[in-house]
Amino acid sequence: MRRRNLSGLAIAAAGLSLAATLSPAANASPGHGTDRGNHHQGSAPDYKRVGYFTQWGVYGRDFQVKDLETSGTAAKLTHLNYSFGNVNADGKCFTGNVPGEADAWADYVRPLDDAGSVDGVADTDDQALAGNFNQLRELKAKHPGLKVMISLGGWSWSTHFSDAARTAASRKAFVSSCIDLYIKGNLPVDGTRGGQGAAAGLFDGVDIDWEWPGSAGDTDTVFRPEDKRNFTALVHEFRTQLDAYAKSGAASRKGGHHGRKPKHYDLSAFVPASPEKIDAGFDVPRVMRDFDFVNLQGYDFHVSGEKTTAQQSALYAKGDFSGDRTVRDWLKRGAPARKLVLGMPFYGQGWTGVTGGGDGLGQPAAAPAPATWAAGYEDYKALKKLAESGTYKVHRNVRDGSAWLFDGTTLWTYDDPQVLRTKTAYIRDHRLGGAMFWSLDGDTDDGELMTAVDRGLSRR
Repeated sequence: MRRRNLSGLAIAAAGLSLAATLSPAANASPGHGTDRGNHHQGSAPDYKRVGYFTQWGVYGRDFQVKDLETSGTAAKLTHLNYSFGNVNADGKCFTGNVPGEADAWADYVRPLDDAGSVDGVADTDDQALAGNFNQLRELKAKHPGLKVMISLGGWSWSTHFSDAARTAASRKAFVSSCIDLYIKGNLPVDGTRGGQGAAAGLFDGVDIDWEWPGSAGDTDTVFRPEDKRNFTALVHEFRTQLDAYAKSGAASRKGGHHGRKPKHYDLSAFVPASPEKIDAGFDVPRVMRDFDFVNLQGYDFHVSGEKTTAQQSALYAKGDFSGDRTVRDWLKRGAPARKLVLGMPFYGQGWTGVTGGGDGLGQPAAAPAPATWAAGYEDYKALKKLAESGTYKVHRNVRDGSAWLFDGTTLWTYDDPQVLRTKTAYIRDHRLGGAMFWSLDGDTDDGELMTAVDRGLSRR
């Protein structure tokens, strides 16, 4: 099944690959604040650790919310972005059971037994909230510092953003619908599930994943020259309505914050690496005033749909896309360093039929490499097994902060713990806001990559 979301840098030239459909940024051209979270309270500074949880991962991958607890990952996160919420042709946030468009069954209808539940208690037939949403609520009960964000859009579901943001009236209606559905938690009734306030207090903010304002994204995604202006206004409308709801007191009552100061709702976005896409869609100084932080695309610099192998997530790369170049491009356009969260992949891009010899990088390739879920796209946990198999050789460019596997025919470019340690040192050295990961289901059962990032940011 084709799933929403990507945003790579090079897919446009090479043709959209199936792998691109899997990440929150993976297609054509590459396109937070100081909150404390979990066990990091009291540390200085408190770097953000933002992980994306995919709605559809509970099916074939069988990656459940509970796995974030058993792996130890939940205790290391500050933010969990639930991916994704969709926008309909009327410019409103919506859910339901619409194949390819919405999955209320996964979100809040699907019952879990005691073995699959975070708190060890099975869902009952009469409870209003089940599915992933209820498990996330249970996860937050165990980790009060964890913030859960609803991520809107993604590669495949950015179709109607431009329409929704086009006028002041449409922006107001769009934002209001998203707040009603996710922040107020007013879910459509589905049997005994849902209803007014069923998910109240679950989501702590909104992550905007519009790919891309002002420039091409997925084949059916509308874009216009005026998107840049409208995106700025849309972000401000989200900030305005979120703040107004927080100040109304309703948020505190529904979230159990009686007698405390008004709740602050975080507002973030997934943003591109391509300078052309940045300039086409982002008035950086203005939008950064309203964002608590933004998640920088730090991967899919090159993808398996291309005809030549190349690094997908190097920290440095002379004359090419890289993590450092992305950071510098946002800084020079006026973004504060403390609001820049560097994206890191928990997966790899791969090619097969590689010729030309050497270490395989920069060589012609015949096709995307065979993989578990989609050709050319493989989870880190599977690539780790390849690295340990003895068939593949691990190659590194320590200076550039990159790694890849090559067996003479098939090449995978990916991040492993050593690369992530280099990247976390970079985040500390440049006083950035933290690290983001797409996506949490690619990590090992014991959260090896998450642990590497956590230790790197904590200097442990």
